[in-house]
Amino acid sequence: MKAISKGKWVKFGIWATLYVLFCLWMQNLWMLFGLIVIVDIFLTKKVPWGRWKEAKNPSVRKVLEWIDDILFALIAVYIINLFVFQNYQIPTSSLEKSLLVGDYLFVSKLSYGPRVPNTPISFPLVQNTMPVINTKSYIEWPRWGYRRVAGFGKVKRNDIVVFNFPAGDTITLKVQNPDYYSLLQQYGRETILLNEATFGKVIYRPVDKRENYVKRCVGMPGDSLKVENNQVFINGVAAENPEAMQFKYFVETDGSFITPEQFKQMQISKEDQNMAAQDLVAYLGFETDASGRYNPVYHLPLTKKSLKYLQNLSTIRNIRIEPDGLFGGSTYPLDYATGWTRDNYGPIWIPAKGSTIELTQRNLAIYRRCIHNYENNSLEVTPEGKILINGEERTSYTFRYDYYFMMGDNRHNSADSRSWGFVPEDHIVGKPILIWLSLDKDRGLFSGGIRWNRIFRMVHSR
Repeated sequence: MKAISKGKWVKFGIWATLYVLFCLWMQNLWMLFGLIVIVDIFLTKKVPWGRWKEAKNPSVRKVLEWIDDILFALIAVYIINLFVFQNYQIPTSSLEKSLLVGDYLFVSKLSYGPRVPNTPISFPLVQNTMPVINTKSYIEWPRWGYRRVAGFGKVKRNDIVVFNFPAGDTITLKVQNPDYYSLLQQYGRETILLNEATFGKVIYRPVDKRENYVKRCVGMPGDSLKVENNQVFINGVAAENPEAMQFKYFVETDGSFITPEQFKQMQISKEDQNMAAQDLVAYLGFETDASGRYNPVYHLPLTKKSLKYLQNLSTIRNIRIEPDGLFGGSTYPLDYATGWTRDNYGPIWIPAKGSTIELTQRNLAIYRRCIHNYENNSLEVTPEGKILINGEERTSYTFRYDYYFMMGDNRHNSADSRSWGFVPEDHIVGKPILIWLSLDKDRGLFSGGIRWNRIFRMVHSR
């Protein structure tokens, strides 16, 4: 047997140690069989791993070198993306002004502990659909259950959190917004299934392949949460509001128009610089001037600071908050008349791991998705009103997961837990920690389109 050099033993020792530590972190001792491959790569060399380097044709050798480098890069990116951090772009204004549309974030998976993937065989850096060819970016077998390894901490109140969209378990491929369950309420299951040309095929997605959302965690497991006149209360105490929280208002001027400079001062994007239609202005009860005309009325999202700025302008005549009943939309649970609205929601208890509830028709409406969809139990209500879980009659249920209540800081322009319910712990992806790029879509790249003041800025909870 050929003698093994000291250098090879050193390399083997380093890689073997790192791999063993990774196996222990993953809490999977079966992975230790991978040491056999490391032994062969550095010591025994029974498998000709580097045989391609001996190719006599320089062109072939060059191509193989490129393939080798690409494969190594893909594997490295895949592992980093799964267990360390991933890139995320803010697509909507639901967290404005805390995070802006066009912010690119590094999302730390180590903050809450990375999940072992449900679908381990997937294409790196693609969430669920391959671009251009529009096919699934993952193979559904093997599929692993939920397990999260040790991280630096747990989700805390007011954390900004990236998570997989809970109502994204079932989707219609051609109509993904609103979500499938809202479509069910609006059109009915039969209409959706019989109109594939309109809605597309109905498919199921594993947890880790559902779309990524980012919101603020306002409710923790075991909390009782209530929204009263736009103020969140936790266990009966008013919650501290985010500094950049905003609501939508109708803003009437004295006949003049808000200038581009004033919009810039308030950081209101062109997309949000909306004028209210005349019939809506009339419906809301705004008065006409002496000539019978309405003054310009804007429909704008405003932070507390922007609201104060407008109130101090001499050209502003009237400011009214957007009425809840007219614009609020449906609230969770969709199939039960709670009387809750967007601005006056709850009280609702947020499930905590190990807690037990008595099952009633009202509780079942609120927690059905937790019991059936997220914790994978069969659930049936008999004609006599008996509740069967996994075929057994039950009068109570004990939760296996912790759940969270997520809301956007842009409270009147955020589809959040008020619309689709709780976020289970197995849907938590990570915590945004750094803005590495920020682009303003209202400006050209070389005329203010890059928000230099936001680049390499840490993401804070307030």
